[in-house]
Amino acid sequence: MAVSSMSELWREISAAQPTPPRALVLTVAAVALATVAYRPAWKVARNAVTIAHEGGHAVAALVTGRRLSGIRLHADTSGVTVSYGKPYGFGMVLTAVAGYMAPSLFGLAGAALLGLGHITALLWVCVGLLALMLLMLRNFYGLISVLITGAVAFVVSWYASAQVQAGFAYLAVWFLLFGGVRPVAELARTRRQAKRWPPGQRLASRHGPAASSDADQLAGLTGVPGGLWVFLFALVATGALVLGARLLIPWPAHLLPARLLSGK
Repeated sequence: MAVSSMSELWREISAAQPTPPRALVLTVAAVALATVAYRPAWKVARNAVTIAHEGGHAVAALVTGRRLSGIRLHADTSGVTVSYGKPYGFGMVLTAVAGYMAPSLFGLAGAALLGLGHITALLWVCVGLLALMLLMLRNFYGLISVLITGAVAFVVSWYASAQVQAGFAYLAVWFLLFGGVRPVAELARTRRQAKRWPPGQRLASRHGPAASSDADQLAGLTGVPGGLWVFLFALVATGALVLGARLLIPWPAHLLPARLLSGK
């Protein structure tokens, strides 16, 4: 991207780009799905989903007036966001519920931008959000993870060709949409397994992944069973995937309603 002024930079960022070929969109969708489905690849790529998950907690905390203390990302792809405020009430519930929904909702928002042709804008929004997240990170691994992710997005947005930008942007959004589903399925499986543990083992493991999950924290906050929260997470993730796919995949003209083609 060669620009000589801030106004020219803004025009480059805000301008709409042509919709990429359908074959490219479907190809990167297949790559994203394979990355999520293949365990060795998922164990590495899941870091990006964790960034979105903890980012969701952080945004919800700030929106509801809680004081955000910091975010930590760990090498095992877990993370924690610490905020201060009342340990109950709407703000705490929204902060807890936002984590598992965030990757899917970020993916859906990205799909909406791409559906409007704003490929470069999406990349710069990602860079901006990651830069803001850097300010709240409180451990070295998290700092490096977000720094590398943001640097890759910036390099692609500044130096790559239009086709490479489109492929990268669509791949990132598809990955968030698919990647938002798998953690919910893993959470449901972990909670089912925990119910089959012997009582003594269950008590000894009460601070383990299942007992300390967002769903179980929400159950304690609201009295609504954790399983219903998991169902809500799954509903949002699958709904975002369906809607996002509808926005991302270019439809052949003969399959579109006549009213859309006429612009009326």
